Parts: sequence; structure tokens; C-alpha cells
Amino acid sequence: MTAASATETVEAVFRIESARIIAGVARIVRDVGIAEELAQDALVAALEQWPESGVPDKPGAWLMATAKHRAIDLVRRKETYARKLAEVGRALEDVSPPPEPSEPDDIDDDLLRLIFTACHPVLATGARIALTLRLLGGLTTGEIARAFLSSESTVAQRIVRAKRSLAKAGVPFEVPYGSDRAARLDSVLEVIYLIFNEGYSATAGDDLVRPALCEDALRLARVLQGLMPAESEVHGLAALLELQASRIPTRTGPYGEPVLLADQNRSRWNRLLIRRGIESLHHVGPGPYGPYALQAAIAACHAQAVTYEDTHWATIAALYGQLVALIPSPVVELNRAVAVSMAEGPEAGLELVDALVDEPALKDYHLLPSVRGDLLERLGRTDEARAEFERAASLTRNARERELLLERASRSVSGP
Repeated sequence: MTAASATETVEAVFRIESARIIAGVARIVRDVGIAEELAQDALVAALEQWPESGVPDKPGAWLMATAKHRAIDLVRRKETYARKLAEVGRALEDVSPPPEPSEPDDIDDDLLRLIFTACHPVLATGARIALTLRLLGGLTTGEIARAFLSSESTVAQRIVRAKRSLAKAGVPFEVPYGSDRAARLDSVLEVIYLIFNEGYSATAGDDLVRPALCEDALRLARVLQGLMPAESEVHGLAALLELQASRIPTRTGPYGEPVLLADQNRSRWNRLLIRRGIESLHHVGPGPYGPYALQAAIAACHAQAVTYEDTHWATIAALYGQLVALIPSPVVELNRAVAVSMAEGPEAGLELVDALVDEPALKDYHLLPSVRGDLLERLGRTDEARAEFERAASLTRNARERELLLERASRSVSGP
């Protein structure tokens, strides 16, 4: 094997195994920052040794063993140092965290511990996302920066600060138990959901869709689904992402331009992802549904409609009604208004949208004037529709969406 091919193999294996290596080492050193450094040390060792010795039969196990050996050496050095301090009369406070109780729902899995640690609520949302993509997604700092249109230095600082914040707060490397688990799980699900959404509909830049981010989020959701099969909302999130991802190939045209749902070629929707999404939705159970499961049920309605005209909009409107009752949100209410307009007519939808015009949270939300413009256009009020599309174009930070909105504005002209 040439040095170049060995290097490629090392990097490929590390990308696949890095999350499990970091998780396994973190259980020993109890610090995700140090665990990542030790995992990187193992990578360097492989880059040095494999070109000469050859790739081992089990490369992932080799990397894990190397990283764990270094972790154990580090712990031993610290313990030796502590003993020496004690010998000279220095008091060293070393209080071990209390053991987790042996409850029936306790989960002993290093990867799950890493997920809960990276997504700890002590971190800001942006920090949780960056750290999760770094530790669990295996992305480099540069890849995360490109995905979110940020500078590499900014992302690097965010990740460093996140690791320091976890260490400073003394966040234990554990799966939460009891009443704390539900709240912590919400944070994990939110991070995965936000990563997917940024890939599915980019908030800024020249591309409408960034499939790589969607793939990372979908992989994380599947991992979590395997680790926590008893949690209904985990299945709900997995179902939602599978179903949404099934439409990605048809969301843009040949030149990257947006393709509206009504115009998408449904024969190109990924049937495997749709089937997986429906299966995950079945695992949610009889209900009551949580927010992710409700959104998955809505996505399933779209996926199961053979044509746009076959969509059961009344069911979708009812599901949005349940969702807004569960998590009151003007954005969800806006989506409900769209479904109502399709089920009952544009007048009914416009009445709901107009009630949201003065909503502070939607002041700079470009989809509000976009939806209003669409409803006005359907009602034949073209001059008003044009003004709404132009306003929406001025608010969006995504170049592709801006082009589409300006095109729709140019088409909304009064008749002779």
C-alpha cells in the first residue's frame, strides 16, 4: 500500500469511527475536549505507522485502543502527580461524581453520553450545533464553517469556548436520568432538527439546499433512534427527517433554482426514505403525538399523495391545529394558514395570515409576505401580491429564494 492510499484509508476510517472513539475515551477522562485531543493523537499515530506497517485488520479497533491507552496513561500521570502532592503535605480535593442510580431506563452507552454532553443546555444553540457536528458528525472546522457560511476562525473559537464551558460547568459525562432526561432530550432533538433545517432550506448564501448537512442530521437521528428506541419523539424526529429528505432531489432545478412543492416531480421522490419515514412514524405509537411526530404526520400526508391535487389538505390543516395547540408559534400558525387556504380557499387563509401581520416575531420573516403574496395572487389582487413578493425578496438572505420571489413579483402584473 502506498503512503497516499494509507493516508486516505486512515482519514476515511477516522471519519467513520471518530464519534465512537471520542465517546469511549471521554468515559475514561470525563472531558470531551481532552477526549477529542486524544482521538486526534491516535489519528496522528495511525498516519505515522500505517503507511509502513499496513492497515490493521480492524482499523477502527486499532484507533480506539490507541486512544484509550493514551487516556489511561494520562489518568495515571494525573493520579501519580496527585499522590506526590499528598506526600509533601498538599491537600488535593478530588471528589468523584456520584454514581448514576441503577434505574430500569438507565442507558449505558458511551455514544449516547457524548450526544447528551455535546447538546447540553448550558451551551448556546450555535455552540451546541457546532460541537455536535465536530464531535458526532466528524466534520472539520472548515467544513462546519462552509456549511454555515461562517469564518473558520469563528467556528473554531465557538467550539473551543463550548468545550471550556462544559468543563467549567462540570457537566458530567452521562446520560441524564429521571425527570431531567426529557428536558435534556429536547435539547438533543432540537440540535439535530436545526442542523437538518439549515441543510434543507439554507437561511443564507447562494444555494437553497445543502444536502451534506441533511445527511449528517439524518445519520444522527438514526443513531439516536437506535440508542433510544423507547422514546416516541426520537422516532418522530427520525420519521420527519426521512420524509423531508425524500424530496430533496426535486426541490431545485438544473441550475439550482427553487422548485415549489406543487411543481415537483413526485416520481423522483425517494421511495426508500418515504418507506423508512412511515415505518419510523409507526414506531411512535398510538399517541398523543409530540411536536416532531405531528410534523412527521404532516410530511407523510404530502408523501402519500400521488399528485399535488390529491393532497388531503383538511387533514394537514387539522394536524397543524394540533401542533399550534401543543407549541403555540406564529410560524406554525402561518403554516396552518397555508393548509387552510388549500382546504377552504384563499380567503380563509388570508384572514389567518392578516392576523399575523403585526406579530413581532414575524417582523423580518420573509415567508410571511411570501405567503400573503401567494394568497393575494390567487385572489386576483396582483398589485398587492407584487408588493408582498418584493418585500419578501428584500427580507430573505438566500440568493435563490430572492430570485424566485422577484420572478413571482414580475409575473404579478395587473391585466389591461
